[in-house]
Amino acid sequence: MLKVLMVGHGAFAQKHMDGIKNIAGVEVTSICGRREDATKAAADARGIKHWGTDLSECLKQDIDAVIITSATQVHAAQSIQCLQAGKHVQVEIPMADTVADARAILAAQQAAVKAGNKLIAMAGHTRRFNPSHQWIHKKIQAGELKVLQMDVQTYFFRRTNMNAAGEARSWTDHLLWHHACHTVDLFSYQTGEPVAHAFALEGPHHPDLKIAMDMSIGMKTASGAVCNLSLSFNNDGPLGTFFRYICDKGTYLARYDDLFDGKENKIDVSKVDVSMNGIELQDREFFAAILAGREPNASIAQCLPAMVTLDTLEQCLARTR
Repeated sequence: MLKVLMVGHGAFAQKHMDGIKNIAGVEVTSICGRREDATKAAADARGIKHWGTDLSECLKQDIDAVIITSATQVHAAQSIQCLQAGKHVQVEIPMADTVADARAILAAQQAAVKAGNKLIAMAGHTRRFNPSHQWIHKKIQAGELKVLQMDVQTYFFRRTNMNAAGEARSWTDHLLWHHACHTVDLFSYQTGEPVAHAFALEGPHHPDLKIAMDMSIGMKTASGAVCNLSLSFNNDGPLGTFFRYICDKGTYLARYDDLFDGKENKIDVSKVDVSMNGIELQDREFFAAILAGREPNASIAQCLPAMVTLDTLEQCLARTR
């Protein structure tokens, strides 16, 4: 039985714990949170006996792996602390909000491996695992498709500091380092190439949140594939992320775990993997890699180039402010 510590108990932690219920041989045995009352309530709701607000103390429990779903700003420090404690780590996207911190996570994992402790370190890049995007990826790998252009819309309505569950956040979300990270990584993953050129533009910063509420990003690979990404926290309409793949042989529309062709005919992706839940599939990969002692899909090393591109985009934004 693989025993898991869940760091954080908000909306995404709940999604992970829902998925883990479907995975044999894995159990969440401890939750670490920020506030005692909320952390105890989250543990009690799922019948988890141990909970705490001190990560060091929680890491002393009988656990094998940690899934980090806490505030972005502490992802890197907590990942490094868990790796140094000898635990396998999956950290939710984004792994960090600077490229330097992302590199520090990789260095901590590599140091553990060099010392003889073959720890797995993985980032929560769910788009690699959604059946809709997997269907496209398998076609590309088989030589049946080539991505010419990706057009992506990531839209929310968040003019106050609330999370996905409608609860107040203790930290501030970010269009670039969080939401753009999904598409920056997916673009390289699907084209099989690193981003060669990237630029970004942003709208005005919110007076209270101090972040850009609208953003436009363009990317291009060396072979000429392009990606146009539009992001907004001002969108009062359908929410979420919507992908259009324009390929050499067809156009495809991915909406989370659903996939359609360019004429809105639904494509059956139910047999692509063992589940239609992207987060569950992401967790299955994490645990399978631990048991097999292999690098997982979406390892920290594989996802680091996306962080480098985000840093390039951050520098571009700084020049245009």
